[in-house]
Amino acid sequence: MSHPEARFNEILSLLKGRDFRLTPQRVELVRLIAVSEGHPSAAQLYAKIKEKFPTMSHATVYKTLALLKEMNQVMEIDLRDDSRYDGNRPDPHPHLICTKCNQIVDGDMEINAELLKKLEDASGYQIIRPQITFYGLCPDCKQSA
Repeated sequence: MSHPEARFNEILSLLKGRDFRLTPQRVELVRLIAVSEGHPSAAQLYAKIKEKFPTMSHATVYKTLALLKEMNQVMEIDLRDDSRYDGNRPDPHPHLICTKCNQIVDGDMEINAELLKKLEDASGYQIIRPQITFYGLCPDCKQSA
């Protein structure tokens, strides 16, 4: 996990480099992403920002997240009925998702670049955004099952 203040400044700098208009609402969204220790949804981010900026629109959240995803600064984790975002650690890494409570935990291992290259060579694909997800039961749900 990156240091939140350093991550915040890194994302802001990259957005400024793209001449992205940094409104107070967008700056707050970037701050929330940078300090997040979990994997918030767009709705959760919107609800937090709306407390401080009541006129904030859903569109601003989704547009900013889409741009950050395009810039490889957030990783979108697609759940069955929602997406969650990992902006504190956007580098490729596995996620473990509980099928019962939807808790998401970062896997503490790096994705092997050599393995990705072999997969590209064998498939002909150019892998742009590798993402590995493991589904199972978290320790709490496993214990209660």
